[in-house]
Amino acid sequence: MTATNKLRHHHQPAECARIIADLCRGARREVPPNEIDAAIRKGFADINRTAGTFHVPTYRVSAPKWPEPDLEARAKVIASGFSLADLWESSPVRMDDSAPGTEAIIDALFPGNPLLCCGAGKTAAVTNTRESFRGRLADLQLVVPSPMSAMTGLSQDGRQSQRCLDNTGPRRYLVVECDEGTVDEQAAIIAHLSDFAPLVLAVHSGGKSLHAWFKAHADEQVSRRFFTHAVRLGGDPATWCRCQFVRMPGGVRDNGAKQLVWFFNPSSSNAN
Repeated sequence: MTATNKLRHHHQPAECARIIADLCRGARREVPPNEIDAAIRKGFADINRTAGTFHVPTYRVSAPKWPEPDLEARAKVIASGFSLADLWESSPVRMDDSAPGTEAIIDALFPGNPLLCCGAGKTAAVTNTRESFRGRLADLQLVVPSPMSAMTGLSQDGRQSQRCLDNTGPRRYLVVECDEGTVDEQAAIIAHLSDFAPLVLAVHSGGKSLHAWFKAHADEQVSRRFFTHAVRLGGDPATWCRCQFVRMPGGVRDNGAKQLVWFFNPSSSNAN
């Protein structure tokens, strides 16, 4: 709003929107396009009340540009021979029949009683306190890997939503999904990435991929560089979005498959 008030006397609405969107790319949090749009509309309405309505042309803050997979670099990482069995063996918490279940893992990942967003399906997002989900998490398949900041927020199309950028809190974990190649090849990539960021968790999707949870850096630009490297090695760019659903550790996929945890290091969740 402050930026709008400074720019509105010298620029048209669409140009203001582009300038503010550029400024927001360097912000410590992601600013939803609808938040910029609302500020533009309010700012120009205040100085144009006698001139009737005006139209702000449609625009969107451009999504991050991610690199194409580097097949040669990927092959070099996979050549290490590191396997899923090695990932299991390297887990600080032994993932066997006595391993902590979903409830204990979530308690370690999200201490206290923060707002979490979980779902039995992609269109069944529910945001509530961690305690409200107690005893039910193992029956769910999806979770947002960062605490939520509010029960609902305003989605980019202007709807109230329980899962959107507007009500997702600061990034806590970066989840890398490598669904290309065998699970052994994916494990090798996860092990390589753990040299650059603290590996907290590795969960099998119940399908063909592994979801690796890394502790996000406090500096978003550092996290961005790490994630860019992961994408270059075949990681799915979709999980960069803070409100993206990922697999619930120990949960159940919609086809009934168990989302097994292969690696768990709760101490990494407290790393800087």
